[in-house]
Amino acid sequence: MARRPSVDEALGLLEGELGARAFTDPVTEDVWLAFLRFSRWLFHVPDRPDVDGLLFQYGTYTFDGPPTFTLDLTRQFEVSDSDGDHDHYVQVHCELRYELTPDLEALGSFDSWYFHDAGGDLEEWVQGLVERAAWAAIRRLKPTEIRAYQEQV
Repeated sequence: MARRPSVDEALGLLEGELGARAFTDPVTEDVWLAFLRFSRWLFHVPDRPDVDGLLFQYGTYTFDGPPTFTLDLTRQFEVSDSDGDHDHYVQVHCELRYELTPDLEALGSFDSWYFHDAGGDLEEWVQGLVERAAWAAIRRLKPTEIRAYQEQV
């Protein structure tokens, strides 16, 4: 049986998936497919529901400059203390930013979660996302910035 990677290895694995294809001029869909490969990795996490989740969210935000349209693909892991109780979450983000246009701003904001081991089907969740009108609007766009990072929340 293959060893499951630890949560500490998650960012490196995401970066590996992003770098696995030599993107010369990536569009949103290229990055999404890399994130989906990362989302299929099974990690060493506690054996209970809602400890390994995927988040797809977008909207117009002002973080550190002018407003931008942002697509944030996140994997969240619950980390337990030595007694097995919740301690914190680790989120591994793949953030795509785009120059704000009226069409992107009109998409508003949206978020959707999927949790491994919660009884849902990953492929159905993915299909529901790519069937959204917003996906048709962004799938071929070239982000102005792609950033992978990890944070504790």
